[in-house]
Amino acid sequence: MPNSAPLLSVRDLSIAFSQNGKQTLAVDRVSFTLEKGRTLALVGESGSGKSITALSITRLLGATSATYPTGDILFNGANILRASEDDLRKVRGRQITMVFQEPMSSLNPLHSIEKQIAEILELHGMRGAAQRRARVIALLTEVGIPDPATRLNAYPHQLSGGQRQRVMIAMALANRPDLFIADEPTTALDVTVQAQILKLLKDLQNKLGMAMLFITHDLGIVRKIADDVCVMQRGRIVEAGPAKDILLNPQHPYTRALLAAEPKGDPAPANPHAKTIVYGENIRVWFPIKRGFLRRTVGHVKAVDDVSITVREGQTVGVVGESGSGKTTLGLALLRLISSQGPIVYLGKRIDGLDFKSMRPLRRDMQIVFQDPYGSLSPRMSVGEIVEEGLLVQNRAMSREQRRAIVARSLAETGLDPQSMDRYPHEFSGGQRQRIAIARAMALEPKFVVLDEPTSALDMSVQAQIVDLLRDLQERRGLAYMFISHDLKVVRALASDLIVMRHGKVVESGPASRIFASPESDYTKALFAAAFSIDAAIGP
Repeated sequence: MPNSAPLLSVRDLSIAFSQNGKQTLAVDRVSFTLEKGRTLALVGESGSGKSITALSITRLLGATSATYPTGDILFNGANILRASEDDLRKVRGRQITMVFQEPMSSLNPLHSIEKQIAEILELHGMRGAAQRRARVIALLTEVGIPDPATRLNAYPHQLSGGQRQRVMIAMALANRPDLFIADEPTTALDVTVQAQILKLLKDLQNKLGMAMLFITHDLGIVRKIADDVCVMQRGRIVEAGPAKDILLNPQHPYTRALLAAEPKGDPAPANPHAKTIVYGENIRVWFPIKRGFLRRTVGHVKAVDDVSITVREGQTVGVVGESGSGKTTLGLALLRLISSQGPIVYLGKRIDGLDFKSMRPLRRDMQIVFQDPYGSLSPRMSVGEIVEEGLLVQNRAMSREQRRAIVARSLAETGLDPQSMDRYPHEFSGGQRQRIAIARAMALEPKFVVLDEPTSALDMSVQAQIVDLLRDLQERRGLAYMFISHDLKVVRALASDLIVMRHGKVVESGPASRIFASPESDYTKALFAAAFSIDAAIGP
């Protein structure tokens, strides 16, 4: 039975930001409650105020820029908005923990995984080093990191995006909190691990009785994990209630639009006679394993192992697989951003032997959109400077006015206001930052683009818009895409051909329509089952 007093009570909360003497209201009189053992999902488009509301619960918004014109945040009866910094330090990381959307920007690149997880244990009272190490290994095991004892000395850049997010979840669960705030915690995870993490969170919630505030744009996840839902639009809650009622019988037009939003349409049919843009044969990317005092090579991590790929003009080749399967590494090898073995041919010319200087003129034609938009955008450059950077490098004769016109067009094409080009990345939501990254790639009018999880940070309605945008750009420009994703619904809408990877190898490849209709390998079948039926993957 729930307690009479909720664990968390947000009452009439407004959040405003001040800049250049002007105040902007980002959240407008939001109210909700959350009881122990229950999960509340905050759902809405990028920029709707979900994350800002969550950050306010632990007062993580900048004290100099954020103000609270109205409202209270009561946690265990105490008003967070009136708590001292000493009181907040006792609450943060112990009673309330949070997993952020971008794990790479949340983890310290200079510290090992063990040190970062152990730090939160030590800060809250666990003194013995051996005890902390054992606890870190147990936590990494809980969140599905393979061979956790061997990963203790690894650094964030040595883990895949999904593995980094799992480390963040381990840190958040380290002290068994009363309230777990999850801001898009499965964004970077492949579908099978997503199901495992959701099941893990539900199991831990049942075991510990903790409450969860779950921020997500994936309504499939909401169906499985949330007891209650608040739908946010432009800083306001437009609909709230039990998850089953909201999802089965939405009353507000915005809620109905969110539920109807899904990438639609079919990819352009493959043309076997189209010009080959990029071709790679038996590509290998092996990382040496060195041990001992002399650091001898005792083996290799075979990140990509004898993979062949052909991408033609106007074609999208989808590459899917679990985190750590080698998808991103293959894309980086094709772009010559990492060393590899095996011939790589761009427009009939071998490029695998070219040095940095020789590759530079080709960078205009070969672009990439990275998985983590916050990590790939410089925080010290304005959006306009970020998008025009490639233009400056590739065409120094272009005037500033010409560059600004191209930047404005690229921003508009990706659904952003061109008037925002003088703002900085931190002033945008996660989804908006990803659109900035896409605009930067498209500004140079490339011929080949590697799209590394470009829709992973976007809400459902914007995902559909981005898919339509990418399809439209491809049709108009004849672009060749290599589309890396764990979201198979998006891949099915875009890719004419499909490569399924596992442990660096191709387990199945061919026309996407055939593989989606009748997968042959057991691994592909399991991957599709997790993607298209979360119910089957998570269980009752």
